[in-house]
Amino acid sequence: MNAEKLIYLLTFLALMCACQSNKASSAIEKPAGWELLDVPSNASLRGLSPLTSEIIWASGSKGTWLLTTDGGNTWISGVIDGLDSVDFRDIEGLSASTAIAISAGQPAVIYKTTNAGKTWVKKYEGPADAFLDGIAFFKDQKGYVIGDPVGGKWMVLETLDQGETWKWLDSSPKAEQGEGSFAASGSTILVDRDYVLFSSGGLKSRIFYSADGGHQWEIYDTPILQGEPSQGIFSLSKLDNQNLIAVGGDYLKPDLADRNAILSDQANGTWRMKSESLPTGYRSGVAYFPRYHWAIAVGPNGSDYSKDGGLTWERFSDEGFHAVFMDKAQGSVWASGIDGKIARLVY
Repeated sequence: MNAEKLIYLLTFLALMCACQSNKASSAIEKPAGWELLDVPSNASLRGLSPLTSEIIWASGSKGTWLLTTDGGNTWISGVIDGLDSVDFRDIEGLSASTAIAISAGQPAVIYKTTNAGKTWVKKYEGPADAFLDGIAFFKDQKGYVIGDPVGGKWMVLETLDQGETWKWLDSSPKAEQGEGSFAASGSTILVDRDYVLFSSGGLKSRIFYSADGGHQWEIYDTPILQGEPSQGIFSLSKLDNQNLIAVGGDYLKPDLADRNAILSDQANGTWRMKSESLPTGYRSGVAYFPRYHWAIAVGPNGSDYSKDGGLTWERFSDEGFHAVFMDKAQGSVWASGIDGKIARLVY
């Protein structure tokens, strides 16, 4: 090799090394925080359903619903069917025009819009002692709502026609005394092609799992903080097709960082706790962001993240929220909270 070629080769290798070094130095190690958006509401927003980085639905107290189709630059909003005293604690967006919202407390109702919120039509109303906690869909057609036990039996509602009709499954499992679910973020229920999974809290905090659409159920104990009405699992998220994460704690003690995050291998249903580090308080929402392998957990006193699947946690923001979700296109993460607060994760 002559000198000219050698110099060229060495220069090329040096440039390649420099590029790799720059890439390594610019790698994103942790979330930078939250970008708070200008939202035309002062409601407490617990319902949140981002479809893409542009289309986001939200719902909350005072019958509030909101929709943006431009990533939060502008919003349209209103009150669902005039129910300005009802708290719609969860919402499922199916498109930029179609969404389904559920209330917590009375009346226990499910409403649907197909014209971007211009009108809302009631699709279901539960009994006088019903309390709905969360809604989840698979592929827009099949969906489930979990509600607190009525007469000792969980309310597991199913739709197979995009929320037009709902059926309380006769096969819904039984609950123990003092056991309920939490409507803190609408995320105590997960739905996939063949399975439904939801969590309880209070005197007992367990996992209810069905592999056949809610016809047969398996029940698993968990090691999360429990035993009081304010304690237990408040949110669930999938890390992948096998592994799950749950967060919670005690909502009456927002700074208590005790047994508030647990992990499971869905294959065997065993839930475990790692004590290396925990989220820094009660956490009402958790979402997994596969782009950076981050689990993001939020609660009233701040936000934490884990980059190792929930084994260890680090606080990255003092901004508090009720709920956190990744959009269905898996390109962005959003959070909602008190006083009309909606934010986008910055990284």
